[in-house]
Amino acid sequence: MRQVRRTANRVLLGLTGVVLLGTGGTVLLGGLGLAARWNLDLPDNWPWAEPDDVLLSEQNRTRWTDTGWWWPTVIAALAVIVLLLLWWLLAQLRRHRLNEILVDSGDGEGALLRGRALEAVLAAETESLEGVERADVRLTGRRTEPRVRAVLTLAPHADPGTVLLRLADESMAHARGSAGLDRLPVDVRLRAVRHRAERVS
Repeated sequence: MRQVRRTANRVLLGLTGVVLLGTGGTVLLGGLGLAARWNLDLPDNWPWAEPDDVLLSEQNRTRWTDTGWWWPTVIAALAVIVLLLLWWLLAQLRRHRLNEILVDSGDGEGALLRGRALEAVLAAETESLEGVERADVRLTGRRTEPRVRAVLTLAPHADPGTVLLRLADESMAHARGSAGLDRLPVDVRLRAVRHRAERVS
């Protein structure tokens, strides 16, 4: 999901940049009369080549305004664009990863622990457990009430119950102790490792 969101962001940003760059270039080219100054040979149907030209003629602007489907289509298209932009904005503002944790240092002020550091330590210790091929760990929640989301890739011989028990008794217990937390809830997803089939001759 994160990779899909990152790709969608890049595509949207790229398309937005291309549209803005093309529109801005067209406005500058026509508004400042750059085509005549630079002796550019523009196509005959170029919409805006001189400062007095208009981008859309009156005929083009009013071509379909008298038809019944025009305004509902325009309003629906604009509503879809606004909803998509709002969804994109909310997706950017929503924080999926906890950057820091507030640790009780005993002096009444507290200290901040980097979330990435705790994630790295927790993932390394979890991967050292027998039967765990890979551990992807992410901190979520608030810095005063962090939560852990872990995706564990298990080896074919691993016992899921034993892995979960050792995760709770060892890895999570050590994480709670090092961060000075009374509780650290964890949401675990288990996956089986996939090996490529090999041809036997």
